[in-house]
Amino acid sequence: MSLLEIRGLTKSFGAHTVLDHVDLDVPEGTVTAVVGASGCGKTTLLRLIAGFEQPDAGSVTIAGRRVAGPDGGVAPHRRAVGYVAQDGALFPHLTVGQNIAYGLRGLGRRAIRERVAELLETVSLDPSFAHRRPHQLSGGQQQRVALARALALSPKLMLLDEPFSALDTGLRAATRKAVAALLAERGVTTLLVTHDQEEAMSIAHQIAVMRDGRFTQIGPPQQVYREPTDLFTARFLGDCITVPCVVTDGVADCALGRIPVTGDNGAGTLVLRPEQVVATPISDTADPTTVGRVLAVEFLGHDVLLTIDPGGDGEPIVVRQHSIEPPRPDTKVRIELRGRGVVLR
Repeated sequence: MSLLEIRGLTKSFGAHTVLDHVDLDVPEGTVTAVVGASGCGKTTLLRLIAGFEQPDAGSVTIAGRRVAGPDGGVAPHRRAVGYVAQDGALFPHLTVGQNIAYGLRGLGRRAIRERVAELLETVSLDPSFAHRRPHQLSGGQQQRVALARALALSPKLMLLDEPFSALDTGLRAATRKAVAALLAERGVTTLLVTHDQEEAMSIAHQIAVMRDGRFTQIGPPQQVYREPTDLFTARFLGDCITVPCVVTDGVADCALGRIPVTGDNGAGTLVLRPEQVVATPISDTADPTTVGRVLAVEFLGHDVLLTIDPGGDGEPIVVRQHSIEPPRPDTKVRIELRGRGVVLR
């Protein structure tokens, strides 16, 4: 069952169409990540769902209740939606406790203090943090406070707008993992907006790739990554190898040899992920159709990127492999494939 349903959502600012008839379903209790380049419409989508903007057309339904549509909408504070902005957006003149308690109504002072302490513990912060000011907190702590404030009203839907992008790499990964675990434990349905593909694929049950106000593909992360429906989606979600090919009965003939693929017969573009290709050093050239030559090696720590000339008329390809004893430049290698390729037209 979908907790969030979006149908035909459209929004323009002046002559510029930001969202163009967008459809999206977010199943209850899951995390959906919307990914796309800056300016593609991701944040506008969240603002329409939250009620900060009104759509030109289309509808937003939350838990079976239409909150936005052609005939008007429900006020933001009545939508049961939590919103965490990129910078946390904490009130600098209020303490942490006052920030968290800002939306609480109808509770006595003691009940509010207890609720604030409970929420701080929920986001792995000591209750003593309630007396601090936002400027006394680290970036990761501020984001946790912002999450606690959003959770204070027990929202049915949580909207996260680039919530970890301002944090350094190590802190971002730790905070992301902690927030994902917390939301999963609470069973909160979540819509995350990010431009970080790795972040999206690591915590989302569903990914929606956006380009110029439209979704190019929606599906489980592994499926969208392994089986992209167009070259934009393939390239946006990570490095890929593209090679012209001709498909006959499930086999693509190309510069890399004969490769099993999914796709109809005919000419097209073979798409592989770098980690699907294995380059093994060899000392002979008995099978020239599967032999290439290493042009360059780029060390990335855990991995290396090998630029390989596949021979013939093929363009150089880039292969990702473990960095332990990688082949050196000018080494001849046998090119082998793991899994199947995808052919796009």
